[in-house]
Amino acid sequence: MHDRKKALSRRNFLRAASAGAGLAVLAACGGAPASPQPTTPPATLPPPTTAPTLVPIVEQPTATPAAEPAAAPTTPPAVSSGTINGIALPEDAAPPEQQVYVRYFDNTATFTTIDFMVSVYNGGGNALRDLLSDALIRLDRNFEPQPGAALRWFSNEDATVWTFELDPNLMWNDGTPVTADDYVATFQYSSSREAAWDFAWYYSAPGAIKNWDKALAGEVPPTEIGVRAEGPHTLIFETETPAPFLPAKLMYSAPLQKKQLEAVGPLYNNKPETSVSSGPYVLKEWRIGERLVYEANPDYKGTNKPYIQKLINIGAKPETFFAGYQAGEVDHVTGEYLTTADNEIIAADPELSQQVRLTTQDFRTDYLFFDCQNPPFNDIRVRQAFSHIVDRDSLIRNIITPTQGIPAYSFLMPGFPGSNSEALSSIQTYDPELARQLLAEAGYEGGANFPKLTLWLRSEPPVRQAVAQAIAATIKQELGIEVEVSNKEFDTFMAALNAKPTQVQFGMVSYGIDYLDPSNMLGVWLSTGRHNWWNQTYDEMVLKASEMLDAEERIKLFQDAERLLVEEAPAVWIYHRTIADLMKPYIKGEALEPNKGGFSGLQWPGISAYSNAISTLYIDNTVTELRSTPPA
Repeated sequence: MHDRKKALSRRNFLRAASAGAGLAVLAACGGAPASPQPTTPPATLPPPTTAPTLVPIVEQPTATPAAEPAAAPTTPPAVSSGTINGIALPEDAAPPEQQVYVRYFDNTATFTTIDFMVSVYNGGGNALRDLLSDALIRLDRNFEPQPGAALRWFSNEDATVWTFELDPNLMWNDGTPVTADDYVATFQYSSSREAAWDFAWYYSAPGAIKNWDKALAGEVPPTEIGVRAEGPHTLIFETETPAPFLPAKLMYSAPLQKKQLEAVGPLYNNKPETSVSSGPYVLKEWRIGERLVYEANPDYKGTNKPYIQKLINIGAKPETFFAGYQAGEVDHVTGEYLTTADNEIIAADPELSQQVRLTTQDFRTDYLFFDCQNPPFNDIRVRQAFSHIVDRDSLIRNIITPTQGIPAYSFLMPGFPGSNSEALSSIQTYDPELARQLLAEAGYEGGANFPKLTLWLRSEPPVRQAVAQAIAATIKQELGIEVEVSNKEFDTFMAALNAKPTQVQFGMVSYGIDYLDPSNMLGVWLSTGRHNWWNQTYDEMVLKASEMLDAEERIKLFQDAERLLVEEAPAVWIYHRTIADLMKPYIKGEALEPNKGGFSGLQWPGISAYSNAISTLYIDNTVTELRSTPPA
């Protein structure tokens, strides 16, 4: 389909993408001192070799619509020895009863929903989520777009009207079809003041959905937002400004069922008896804070059919994760919850070392940030002084470890579309002498008269607490400024950060992609974003670049904007996260094959990474050597 031939051909759009045109997660986690540096790093981090391709596309290959679906069966079909729900298992796969995948979730961070469009920050945490319906598009491990609920999509000439054609075979497991009305109802709910969706900013500028902000403000009813159905399987999005990246945003668009949303309310998926699924899994059990279990949906008709029959998520404290993995209680532990001491053990153990999977996941960067509108950080010299006091190489060597991060001197990680990290690396260098000079010029020589600071953290694990403590100690030693580190509860932190005006004077936080485009990452620093910094020139550059269709000019303007951001120092970049996950050797599948950047972990970006990757994984027939009986 070529509704956009004149302005932007598929070839030119993809060329724009590869030149560098969207994981929390978003947008995410205790004060143990750092353990000694491992003498041998657990693994060597391979540098990304090519920039990922921008997700938005003009068209998808034409697919022949399948026949109209029959009513969903009331009982699951029988499973043969070599298949699961009609899908043939790989030749080396364990039998269906062994296709059970077990992982932990952090039960110290209570979540109340598993639906992204209901809540993000109070949502499914690191448990598998968004498995009960399909987003419009999916990304594979190379960040290429794949059909999700939409088989094809295209836009008008200026990328302000996007059409998505839904798979007509999709059914809810109560026997009703998935229609465009389900998506419309979900977006209308999420844009309502009553919903108070905690991720509502996501569909604001750049590329805001038409009338989205007005609906949030109560100025128009949600029925007037730019999301509408044209028949049962055609979904239309209208944006306020050109949005060439809109499909990338819609990787987070797993719908609620309109019927159940109206009858039960947005939390209908909290109980198996009221849960309804059109996705690859159905909810089997959920005890909040303890256990979350999914089983493969025998009625699933979509593009994300899994091999794994059962997904078991067990609530536990993060400090117990590594020991539990060693004891064989789970199949996978994300590197987010591995301490420096854990990585030392892994490095010294040949067997464990072979189970390390390196990922970048959501291109996440950890950084310090300031309230730039009020003293003392309204003075650029003070911010720049702090930018020269962080010894990133030392932090990597002694605390973070080489498999958990690389030094950051700018926001966009190497390998991310549009990243200009090498060219910006000389701006925020470690230079204590220069830092002291800048602080003196600002009137605080030797820290005199500088207020005592509290460095806020967002429910961070021990490794990042140790990073913060090390930075605080350096600030005291080199600048004479007292800094107390305070690790806040997640909700407390976010409420204070998002308050207008912000209640966080000095903090450390991370940010990873919400969608694979510079408009997302750099959009965090717009005057309408999460931080109390405003620069009109920066706003104009990012918003203009977000709307541009010319590949080279678009990326150049984004890079100019990031340079301004780094020079103005509303943040001090610390490190880009890499994640050394641990996965049992019997976990196999396409998701674990090296992607084009050389990473071999679950390279699906964003919050729904596991949900998208899980369909490619399976348990091989060596599992019985390590567990004779599948977990219940």
